[in-house]
Amino acid sequence: MNNSHSESYKAAGVDVTAGYKAVELMKGYVARTMTAGALSGIGGFGGLFELDLTGIQKPVLVSGTDGVGTKLKIAFLLDKHDTVGIDCVAMCVNDIICCGAKPLFFLDYIAVGKNVPEKVAQIVSGVAEGCVQSGCALIGGETAEMPGFYPVDEYDLAGFSVGVVDKEKILQPDSQKPGDVLIALPSSGVHSNGFSLVRKVFNIGHADLSTYVEELSGTLGETLLTPTKIYVKAILALLESVQVKAISHITGGGFYENIPRSLPKGITAKIDRGAVKVLPIFDLIAKTGNIPERDMFNTFNMGVGMCVSVDKNDAHKAINSLRKAGEDAYVLGELIQGDEGVLLR
Repeated sequence: MNNSHSESYKAAGVDVTAGYKAVELMKGYVARTMTAGALSGIGGFGGLFELDLTGIQKPVLVSGTDGVGTKLKIAFLLDKHDTVGIDCVAMCVNDIICCGAKPLFFLDYIAVGKNVPEKVAQIVSGVAEGCVQSGCALIGGETAEMPGFYPVDEYDLAGFSVGVVDKEKILQPDSQKPGDVLIALPSSGVHSNGFSLVRKVFNIGHADLSTYVEELSGTLGETLLTPTKIYVKAILALLESVQVKAISHITGGGFYENIPRSLPKGITAKIDRGAVKVLPIFDLIAKTGNIPERDMFNTFNMGVGMCVSVDKNDAHKAINSLRKAGEDAYVLGELIQGDEGVLLR
């Protein structure tokens, strides 16, 4: 593409040569993510992936798509762009594994006001890291330069992932019954949800994000920008260890919206409020914004990034499996009869 350039298009705000440079800069990051099924590098019209169906009788593809949301505003203010890609991947692959599926590949979409190749490469480095953490290949993407639509120093980031599961191994939430145990997998922080409220509470844009905050053991900026934890490898190991009945990814809407999504009719999740290991950032948000506890648990993950349901006889084995995989898992509550969705007591 050495002969591809347009001075007229560049004068209108789109520099196609910057796009080519960005691709060159990101190639090393993308190469880290290549798995056995990835058949093509970046730059083509479509990403190719060869599906290995060894041991899978009835393959079912599972897809998930999401973006990073207004957490990106924190990245803009800190001029730090190498972690939000992890958030983008996490929001997709963490959804996919709630069905019991293994993520296979990921594609991203980056829309920028001005294509600064070095910045785009930083963003993709985070996407690649998220793919490495989840064991999926980054097989394609799109960088769109859109002057006049986005400010020159801002961008949006979204993506999607596809995974596979044997039809016979798709999780069956309807198998849940009273007495089943709910297990919490801790979050790394706010993850990538609720940032419109976070920005309002802290008056982001005018707040000092670089000042050390004792209760956070770090600055407010770096705490808020902590990337979303990716649970894929821990959950895949758990699925090999015990019969998991259901998984809830605690995203926007918190406990009250996400846990009921995996519950059958007539079953309520009874959460032990005293068991929830609330992270300091959530205490600070609640105190600073004078936000009622009910609203906090209906907006944020509160320190629980994922919730797993198993038979009570499997709870000990499940926790051991998760801890072996590096997750400080613990019992969050149990299932009872009722239609309240979530009881937090």
